[in-house]
Amino acid sequence: MDSIIKKYQQKFRKIKAESSRWDELQTRLTSQFSNAAAIIQRLQVIQDSGNYGILKCVEDIEDAILGKQMESLQTILLSMNNTLEEFRGVVSSLEKIVHESGQLAGTGSSQPTAKQLRQRIGIKPCLENCLDGLWLLEEMYQSEYLLKLSVVSALPAIALNPSASADLGALQQLLIDQPNIPRGEVQYIYDIIFAEEIS
Repeated sequence: MDSIIKKYQQKFRKIKAESSRWDELQTRLTSQFSNAAAIIQRLQVIQDSGNYGILKCVEDIEDAILGKQMESLQTILLSMNNTLEEFRGVVSSLEKIVHESGQLAGTGSSQPTAKQLRQRIGIKPCLENCLDGLWLLEEMYQSEYLLKLSVVSALPAIALNPSASADLGALQQLLIDQPNIPRGEVQYIYDIIFAEEIS
């Protein structure tokens, strides 16, 4: 039993490494979103010919500026999609870790009993803690990835309707807050799993 718990702890260390990668991607995505939002907020101003003053005498100035901004926005949106692909890679890695971990506890006739699942050795976590913690972490990151996907996919529609840019602040806050990954709950799971290392 002790050796199985140690194997689970190794799985959790892999998840911690993946969550560090996630944090790096999170910083990148929020920066990209902020840049995209700044362009979208400018679009309404750019499309109002009354804002050009004396520059209106420059031939095709409005179209040229609008075209450059849309080009920049397109580049940022492509970069955001690439970042989302990397987020998906983290989620896939977590799914693989959880799948492998499910096999550690045994299958078929060798599946542990309810009593074995709750059995503790000293301050080490029980198998139930390990399994529940892994499944919960996977669910958190999977849900947060899907939220990020929906937030980013809303940007093109907002760009085409700049009057809806008031929604940008709320969407950006959703990305920053990461509501599906409560930091306190994640830390609590790690504290249970690595109890003997922090005691």
